[in-house]
Amino acid sequence: MIVIKVVLAGTYPAHTYEKLRALLPENQFDLVVVDTPEAYDAMTDAEIMILRIFKAPKEVIERNPNLKMILRWGAGFDSVDINAAGTRGILVTNTPGANANAVSELAVMLMLAVGRKLLCHTDSLRRGEWSKNTFLNSSFSLHNKLVGVIGGGNIGRQVATKVQAFGASVQYNDAFRLSPEMEKTFHMTYVAMDELIATSDIITLHVPLLDSTLHMIGTEQIAAMKDGAIVINTARGGLIDDHALAEAVRNGKLAGAGLDGVENEPLQKGDELLKDSNIIVTPHVGGGTADIGDIIMPMLAKDILDFVSTGDCQHVVNRKFL
Repeated sequence: MIVIKVVLAGTYPAHTYEKLRALLPENQFDLVVVDTPEAYDAMTDAEIMILRIFKAPKEVIERNPNLKMILRWGAGFDSVDINAAGTRGILVTNTPGANANAVSELAVMLMLAVGRKLLCHTDSLRRGEWSKNTFLNSSFSLHNKLVGVIGGGNIGRQVATKVQAFGASVQYNDAFRLSPEMEKTFHMTYVAMDELIATSDIITLHVPLLDSTLHMIGTEQIAAMKDGAIVINTARGGLIDDHALAEAVRNGKLAGAGLDGVENEPLQKGDELLKDSNIIVTPHVGGGTADIGDIIMPMLAKDILDFVSTGDCQHVVNRKFL
């Protein structure tokens, strides 16, 4: 029997290798870990590649002539050149919905932290200032707020459910409107993008980074927002013009922002986004929890096993390029 080389490329939660090893029969698959940039750059013999952190541009794809399949750990696949992969007959997959709970939790956490001035209080206390009343008139809860969700996919819908538990109401916009049944189930009201931007107390982004979504929140959109609005991005850096956002928080147009995705990753010490306590930045950790693999790994294993047995699998994202 031919043994297929599966490369686990990137860094993963503890025991990922052992758990994945148990899901892939050893007589069919040779599972190898490649967890340093040097080893990844030197890799030329991958047949199936599971990818986290590292990117797979055309050069990586061409450097591995036997590559048949790239599986993204997570929902996003902008780190893979899906066109180049498809041209070579390589399937690219993702794990949609697997990290929806974790990312939606972070989005709500950032809404609460920004609204209740968490970082402002922390910084004040570290300076020896008892800030009990300092931010009283600029602190707000989620209750009775109107949350605008941009993107009605798995994550956006979970965010909607979670903020409603705090007493917020939800409106949303998506390029593909949900069915009336789903809108009713999730209590999400569809509105035009201009209306969402102009009327939401909190705007949260849950869409992929595409040419059409690059800087979808820029100077013009920020100017149209309510004074004191909060912007949350737990999707991808580049959806927001970060400089315009930072300026809007500095001048008081926006109350603050919570960002798990920024344009310049990794963010450097001294970046303007880090100079304002009303902006909370996390280092792209929305789906990065120790237990997320318990959801993702069975999805990856099933796609691999299905592909090997049938030549196809469920979560292919580049069919139009194959």
